[in-house]
Amino acid sequence: MCGIQILIQRAETESLDAACASIWSNLTQTNSRRGPDAHDEICTTLLKGEAQINLKFGAHVLHLRGSHTQKQPMVDNETGDIFCWNGEIFDGLDVDCSDNDGALLFDLILKTKADNPVEFIIRAFSKIEGPYAFVYFDRKQRRLWFARDYLGRRSLLVNRSSPNTLLISSVADNSATSSGGEEGGELRSPINSNGGWLELPAQRIYCMDLELDTSAESFGSFVEYQWSYSGENNDSGRLTLPFGQVTLEPSDADTDEPGSSDPACYQLGDLAQFQHVGEWQSYVDGLEQALSESIRARVMSIPDQGAGVPRVGILFSGGVDCITIAALLARILPSSEPVELFNVAFENPRQAKNTKQNIYDVPDRKTGRSGWLELCTKVDAQRDWRLVEVDVPYSLVLEYQAHIRQLLEPSATVMDMSIGMALWFASRGEGSLVTHSGESIERQEYRGMARVLLLGMGADEQLGGYSRHRSAWDRGGVQDLGQEIRLDVQRIATRNLGRDDRIVSDNSKEARYPFLAANVVRYLSAVPLHRKMDMRYQRGIGEKLLLRLLAHQLGLTQASMLAKRAIQFGARTAKMESSRAKGQDSL
Repeated sequence: MCGIQILIQRAETESLDAACASIWSNLTQTNSRRGPDAHDEICTTLLKGEAQINLKFGAHVLHLRGSHTQKQPMVDNETGDIFCWNGEIFDGLDVDCSDNDGALLFDLILKTKADNPVEFIIRAFSKIEGPYAFVYFDRKQRRLWFARDYLGRRSLLVNRSSPNTLLISSVADNSATSSGGEEGGELRSPINSNGGWLELPAQRIYCMDLELDTSAESFGSFVEYQWSYSGENNDSGRLTLPFGQVTLEPSDADTDEPGSSDPACYQLGDLAQFQHVGEWQSYVDGLEQALSESIRARVMSIPDQGAGVPRVGILFSGGVDCITIAALLARILPSSEPVELFNVAFENPRQAKNTKQNIYDVPDRKTGRSGWLELCTKVDAQRDWRLVEVDVPYSLVLEYQAHIRQLLEPSATVMDMSIGMALWFASRGEGSLVTHSGESIERQEYRGMARVLLLGMGADEQLGGYSRHRSAWDRGGVQDLGQEIRLDVQRIATRNLGRDDRIVSDNSKEARYPFLAANVVRYLSAVPLHRKMDMRYQRGIGEKLLLRLLAHQLGLTQASMLAKRAIQFGARTAKMESSRAKGQDSL
């Protein structure tokens, strides 16, 4: 993983003006938290007559691939090309455990460029799969290529602070304001913003021409190449998404089980009472295979940190998404490897004054402990499942509130803050290690060590986990539900993954999303809608029914029945100060 920052300025001298120098210093400080293992900077200049463009590249590396830390920015001595890479390649390129994927990708780009010097970036990136954000400078053609992956799993922000200055960074600095708006919202040109930070839209690759035009008011015309589904009109004809649209029709070989007019038929006390496992079994097995492949690709290349040091952690509410990841992970990692489970709870002053219970006995704490016990007793009793309970007093919320708000930029709603607060403290991993001996529970101070965290994002969008999905079913049956699911999957790239990357990475951790691997999205998009969810069943079963059946098959009988609960409500970060503020309100 990496924090990257680039400054491009048309100027009369090679030195940065005072304002740009200050911004660069701020960006260096914020990006260094993302990558504490190595840092370097490279400066270069483009000349045309008396005019010039100064370019400055910086990178901060968190070592997670290969036998040694790969220095960045990477520079090719022959061409002078510069590459800043913040990503992971999980498919499409053979990467041995001793190799660094960024270095191999740079080599692939250079080889592709030798054969196709115009659209070499398009050809190289059409071959790989994984989360990424990158910037590539083609010195000979004076072009700057930059992008986020087609699902938007890594952050990359842009800021046109003046007609003569362009900033690109993994995170915003605290001196430049946000342009506001949703991530990936209406944005005809990410290059010509109004002086604030914007999230670079995903599902496209940008190419900016840095050829100097001394008569122009600003520099940098650009072309964008968009990803599209196979068969859609695609002007570039080269960037095809590795998964299809969500299917809305049942397969010819698959018919639904007969319905019943008796609502009691759909009220189950346990998934063991589900009478149609046979019709669902092949889909359950398919999901298990796809998700296992995704998890394996995301954990096996993590460098060993020594005996007893966890390589992997999970943000763990005890819900069906995260606990299924944990159960499948147990089949992949040796039982001798510990796994950290981070469970966060907040002191909510509004609710604390109305209860005599422990202020940290929030809903996610209760399900987290229950899920931990299921893992310890039903999944892998030999493994060291390290449940880390992160208790956050309100005083800490106030102390870090401004810092987390800066990381959110350009996201800036009450809901962004509630979710960001929970993710930041959970990924920081400072809390109490829980152990059980018989009936008693003991806690001791602990700080998480895993640098890679697995998160369950993407399950709700694809498997019908949100309340709006049941509302769509109630409104218009399977037709409205299918359209809602398809729309949710289409807009994953425009949602909040960039925000979440900025939050988690600030703690020198990398978030990885098994449900958002291309092979999992491809599989689930092809599964008939009625084999992913069935809203005739009650809440806690009908949503994400396919995933619940897999969890039940893995022995997670309690977790498989838990209803969806958003993290800001489960951890109690919502409405800590005012009951009148709504999630969509601006901070």
